[in-house]
Amino acid sequence: MYDAEETQWWYAGMRAISLALLSPLLDRHGGAARILDAGCGTGNNLRHLSRHGRAVGVDLSDDALRFCHTRGVAAAKASLLRLPFPDASFDCVTSFDVLYHRWIADDRAAVAELTRVLRPGGVLLVRVPALRALWGAHDEAVHSRHRYTRREVRSLLEGAGLEVVRASYGNTLLLPLVAARRTLDRVTGRHGSDVSFLPAPLEWAFRTLLEVEARVMRRVSFPVGASVFALARRPPEAGATRPSGYNPAMESSTR
Repeated sequence: MYDAEETQWWYAGMRAISLALLSPLLDRHGGAARILDAGCGTGNNLRHLSRHGRAVGVDLSDDALRFCHTRGVAAAKASLLRLPFPDASFDCVTSFDVLYHRWIADDRAAVAELTRVLRPGGVLLVRVPALRALWGAHDEAVHSRHRYTRREVRSLLEGAGLEVVRASYGNTLLLPLVAARRTLDRVTGRHGSDVSFLPAPLEWAFRTLLEVEARVMRRVSFPVGASVFALARRPPEAGATRPSGYNPAMESSTR
């Protein structure tokens, strides 16, 4: 992941779509937004988010946190279910391909916790893998718990009191290839993750298709795809409560 995140077609393409949805909102803060990446992995998304303000991440993996420190980004060890930050701390919270994981036994509680640290008027961007029909060897390799529908993600966010601004499928143009790969995995019994570098022409072609989706998704939502992107806003009047797991010392260590 550390080696692939900046240039490999899937990582780069997913980031392009995510930033296409987020950047217009973050630009309003004039480079001063406070941003949390919940489940930050090895920290490359934090590098890009930092262009819009002060970005910090949390992750449960000690290996991931070591890579974050190598990148020079701020990250702390914490679960999405017990974030070490006060209420209403962030203008923007992101969670990229985390809620689907087996470590997240209660996705509704996780979304409630992400909402708690979001300022009134702040935005949450969630990305998760889509469609149970696409379940395959990759899902087993990365410890997936669930692949979502757009309706399920919308329900999760609205259940936490958020207003859904956009909900779209993504990785749509490549969906036939993804479906074919998953079918072949089941037929052949292949095991392992799909994350790898392809021959250069395919890397360029697949990344370009996702960049096209990013431009389109600024205005149009896709009706089907291999991922779900959902952007939601916390209403200005929403209240907040502090969880028992709040640790001020950890919050200050990430500033």
